[in-house]
Amino acid sequence: MTALKIFQMNPYIGDEEVQEIADSVKNNWVTEGPKAKQFIEQILKYTGAKYGVLANNGTIALYLALLVLGIKKGDEVIVTDFSFYASASVIHWIGATPVFVDITRDDFNIDVSKIEHKITPRTKAIMPVHIYGCSADMDPIIEIAKKYHLKIVEDACQSLGVFYKNRHTGTLGDLGCFSFFADKTITTAGEGGMVITNDEALYGKMSYLRNQGRLQSGTFIHPQFGVNFRLTDIAAGFGLAQLKKLEHIIETKLATYKLYKKLLGDLDEVEFLTTKPYTNFVPFRVNIKVKNLAQLLNHMEVHGVQTRGCFYPLHKQKIFEYLNYEDKDFPNAIFANENAMSLPVHLGMDDEKIKYVCRVIKDFYKKQ
Repeated sequence: MTALKIFQMNPYIGDEEVQEIADSVKNNWVTEGPKAKQFIEQILKYTGAKYGVLANNGTIALYLALLVLGIKKGDEVIVTDFSFYASASVIHWIGATPVFVDITRDDFNIDVSKIEHKITPRTKAIMPVHIYGCSADMDPIIEIAKKYHLKIVEDACQSLGVFYKNRHTGTLGDLGCFSFFADKTITTAGEGGMVITNDEALYGKMSYLRNQGRLQSGTFIHPQFGVNFRLTDIAAGFGLAQLKKLEHIIETKLATYKLYKKLLGDLDEVEFLTTKPYTNFVPFRVNIKVKNLAQLLNHMEVHGVQTRGCFYPLHKQKIFEYLNYEDKDFPNAIFANENAMSLPVHLGMDDEKIKYVCRVIKDFYKKQ
């Protein structure tokens, strides 16, 4: 088998993005300006949200959302145990305490049935994370939030293009947060984020908080406290070029996913995650549950396929040891970390590379 070099991530960038950057430089718009306004408008049109602001990255978007809701020291925010570190770290940095909930084993999203018994008088919000390009089950989460008068911050950083019962993720709670990091479905030059909402009052608060406590840059009058969470026009222009490719990106990633399923579907050692009927799937990652994960990952690396395991459970992170969680409460998050991996699904994955990855996996199990 002739070895190829296959990367886990490869942003889909072409002349269109270069032209947008050149246009911003030519017109001396290197800070936030007209392209940022246009990018916001197009994201709002696509998602159906009424209001939105840009942020430096997805982490800052989540932090801004918690700030706007007034989450503070002593409060608790419920979040999945299986997510990128930022979903929990922003809760810590706001002064609150993250309260972890296990996931379901079929789709790795938060187990809604386990949320309610984690609620205490200190609970102020729920942060569902739409993991790997599928939506969490939002209706019961909304019902729980209403019952206990809680806010909802949707971590939609991995779910641009994902709809829950025909409503775009990020529009179902009080606030929704996106990331435009280099490995996301679209990127704003490697970093970038956005917070969307249908609540005019929350939008007003965000507008001050993200821009040094003022609505317009260039003034020295600051009616409120705020910081600088702005995004450059260079990054926003890059995002505009990416948005024009969004449907093509989604279609291509879905085709890659379908070919993976066709080629690996007959392996007893491989199982794909389930897509629930209430959500579509936009493959931020193509994840599979496998036998002998550690050995398989090593085999793939040896044969030129860059690998990536799944998230390390947040309750096991050393920084959260002070919360005194026990492994027995998170069997599915632990299972996912120890038995699942991500297949490369970027637009550099042509049929030859997909077939090669599958041959490497099949070869490994033939030798077991």
